[in-house]
Amino acid sequence: MAQRELEPEVITIFEHIHAGKNFLLSGGAGSGKTYSLVHVIKEIIDREPTVTVACMTYTNAAVKEIEERVNHDHLQVSTIHDFLWDNIKFFQKELKQSLIGLMNDTESKIKNPLDEEVPADYFDEIEDGIQYKEYLSIKDGIISHDEVLILANYMFKTYPKLCDILKDKFKYILIDEYQDTSPLVVEILLTHLKQSHRKNIIGFFGDSMQSIYDDGIGNLNTYIENGDVVEVQKEQNRRNPRLVIELANKVRTDGLTQVSSTDPSAPNMQDGVIKEGNIKFYYTEEDIDDLDELKTLLGWSFEDTKETKELNLTHNLIASKAGFQKLMEIYDKDPIIDLKNSIIQKMKTNHGLEYSEDDTFDTIVDLFQLKNRQRLLKKDLILSDEGNRLLYEELKNLPFSEIRKIYIDKDALIDDKKQDVEDENKKGSKRDALIKHLFKIQTNVNLYQEKKYNEFLRKTEYKITQASQKNEIKEFVEVLSNMGENSIKEVIEYAHEKGIAKKDDKLERFIEKNRYLYNRVKNLPFKEFQNLFNYLEGYTPFSTQHKIKGAEFDNVLVVLDNGKWNKYNFEYLFTGSGSESVRHRTQKIFYVCCTRAKENLAVFYNNPSIRVIEKAKEWFGDNNIQVINTQQNLAPNR
Repeated sequence: MAQRELEPEVITIFEHIHAGKNFLLSGGAGSGKTYSLVHVIKEIIDREPTVTVACMTYTNAAVKEIEERVNHDHLQVSTIHDFLWDNIKFFQKELKQSLIGLMNDTESKIKNPLDEEVPADYFDEIEDGIQYKEYLSIKDGIISHDEVLILANYMFKTYPKLCDILKDKFKYILIDEYQDTSPLVVEILLTHLKQSHRKNIIGFFGDSMQSIYDDGIGNLNTYIENGDVVEVQKEQNRRNPRLVIELANKVRTDGLTQVSSTDPSAPNMQDGVIKEGNIKFYYTEEDIDDLDELKTLLGWSFEDTKETKELNLTHNLIASKAGFQKLMEIYDKDPIIDLKNSIIQKMKTNHGLEYSEDDTFDTIVDLFQLKNRQRLLKKDLILSDEGNRLLYEELKNLPFSEIRKIYIDKDALIDDKKQDVEDENKKGSKRDALIKHLFKIQTNVNLYQEKKYNEFLRKTEYKITQASQKNEIKEFVEVLSNMGENSIKEVIEYAHEKGIAKKDDKLERFIEKNRYLYNRVKNLPFKEFQNLFNYLEGYTPFSTQHKIKGAEFDNVLVVLDNGKWNKYNFEYLFTGSGSESVRHRTQKIFYVCCTRAKENLAVFYNNPSIRVIEKAKEWFGDNNIQVINTQQNLAPNR
């Protein structure tokens, strides 16, 4: 077998491994961190064929990618949650004791659903022991994703023998995209495992500048300063053209400066020379609602969702463009549920007000007299809108104890977004039973239209016994596909009646327990859902800026609009003003978005200030700043 040529960074990593040190490979966007990770794994296996390597990563898609690159019996690749659960699930006695301890701890994030302290033998009679599933039912011993992290951290801290067992099992534990990893997981690996005197190596791969999720650790600076981890920087960039790399370096805040790869086979190289690329900053001098003129000017094929993407900060900003705004408003902006939630928060700090949960919703609303920032009563604002008044009338006479149970979460609508049609769905979707059923209907229609008849028959459970049934099915599917103007309820009933998607117990239970939500959704035109389906399944060019991390496209349009989300502010990004935490968070999301572009990057800002434009000139260059005039299409630079 030919000897593998190792990157300089990988050689340095093995120097640290030989010295018994944990390591971190830091690399910017497009640096080939996964490539380095794979080479580290292969080299470990070559040098030490008897040891077992664990590799944890963030998504099932990443698990599959690494497994395809390295197929070996001594390599275990899994998501972080699956890895932790696999290493605690057989210790049922300790699991039960730990879960009870956490449930009885008022500081714990695992809440006790019982009205009393949980007794020590509470879980003794549970036949299947503590289980990890996609839903949470603590009283039945069923935990979900968040609880796995908390429980594993507690157990490795409390039972040193688990640390011995883990180190014996895996001499090497490698973590991909470490910046997205929960601090609880890093604490297990770099603090709790120290309780064991056995030897193993922990390796991290990632980029602190791409830590765009609030629940991730972000960086390992504290552990580096303490000497628990030694950092190796990977400075090359294999993805982006020269102009994008230069822009990205101006945005980075951590001292890592990227340079173009010298590898002639790198995607950003052509005939031995780095591609120049294009970067443009477009803006308007007045607010506009759509980007049609800009898209015409760009000349990109926005129908080609594999090569062209428009990146917006939130799903709400995309909903109106993609055609599911009414669905989004129901799941994310219900004024009555917002009022209910505000009352529940007020109840926690209430002093002196007397009420009963059996009081009507209207009575409780009048008692608490909640106001908005303009000191206007929220109830009055709701009643002043005809649609909202009808929603309020529907609930006002019900006991508050019933209203309290109404829960609407936008993740139940828009969780599990694909980048394109070939992308894979993730494990553990948060979509509710109603949205899942509508997905079943539209998926079956698509399967038939794409001539995937065998899969269609499996999912619909059709049994074709005569030729005439084929024509019937074709007719049913054609009718369904043209029911965009019909109500969602009518489509559900038709699909059920014709056998395209039978109503199941999960849907019936959902409707029974979520009558208010179902009543709001059922009368919407089905085209709202069809548009949502196309967006979530990757048939549109739209993506949120968070969801795009890890992907790359020829053409990227970044829309700088924070959509009233106060965690982000693009004005702060360009002017250096405002809250430091908001500015840094915005800087990171902007960095991630810009570095998706393999050829062309366009950034759009609606009606920016003079200070924003001046900074844009500094970052993009005077010649790359253009103002869009809605009357004349394109005006000279300001």
